[in-house]
Amino acid sequence: MLSLFMLTSVLFAQAQEDSLQANKYVTRATLYGIGYTNILDTYLSPMEYTGTELRILKESMRMTKLMDGQVSTQSIFQLHLSYTKNKAETGREFSGWINWSLAWHYQFRFHRLKLLAGPMLDMNLGYIYNIRNSNNPAQAIANTSVDLSGMAVYHFQIRHYPLVARYQLNIPIAGIMFSPEYGQSYYEIFELKHDGKNVIFTTPANHPSFRQFISLDFPIGKINLRAGYMCDIQQASVNHLKSHAWSHLFMIGLIKNFCVLKGKNKISLPTSVNPF
Repeated sequence: MLSLFMLTSVLFAQAQEDSLQANKYVTRATLYGIGYTNILDTYLSPMEYTGTELRILKESMRMTKLMDGQVSTQSIFQLHLSYTKNKAETGREFSGWINWSLAWHYQFRFHRLKLLAGPMLDMNLGYIYNIRNSNNPAQAIANTSVDLSGMAVYHFQIRHYPLVARYQLNIPIAGIMFSPEYGQSYYEIFELKHDGKNVIFTTPANHPSFRQFISLDFPIGKINLRAGYMCDIQQASVNHLKSHAWSHLFMIGLIKNFCVLKGKNKISLPTSVNPF
């Protein structure tokens, strides 16, 4: 009788997990960052501008049914805001842009270690405003690329205290970018309709960029926190113009793990099926 009860319990637990694995497993994080940024855009100025950047990052990861449930998706939305000055402190720039990316990662599982790899769609839209300039005070930021994305996630414990370490690297491979030509004003582009090569095909040759993020997840009481360092290197050389935005930020925020069953119903997410 006892054996039958134990067998029934095991089968019930397995059925629960199998049922859970047929649904959507979601990990969501909201992070806030502050750090140093170095911005150059020779359309506005030949000088580099350095200062402080603030960033908000929202991430969502979930498992899919693709390739027998071995593929996860990752959606990231970022808001960048920065205030910078040139070395002589004779000019100042304000910049802001949004970044949205969507990746599909195939997951290779090795006990506590997960290796993820796949393509990513990456989009940026924003502006740089130079207070000193009167003729061409602003530059638009608009580009889209297909990236190679890789991630390593390691679950471990220190004296029974659960921790999750992660490293992610994204590298643009091909895309398109908007850029005025050298000496061309936005008035000429949009009002006078002058012909120009303003949409550029990008590769690592003219857009050598990458974004990497290393983080550590840890629980405090009933909440899960994530702290990490982001190195965001975006640069381009097109239409005889050079630009870069180099950012180094400390990020911290909250994580939520759950499974959506029906509608808005949610339950806690077992580590065995965590998309992380």
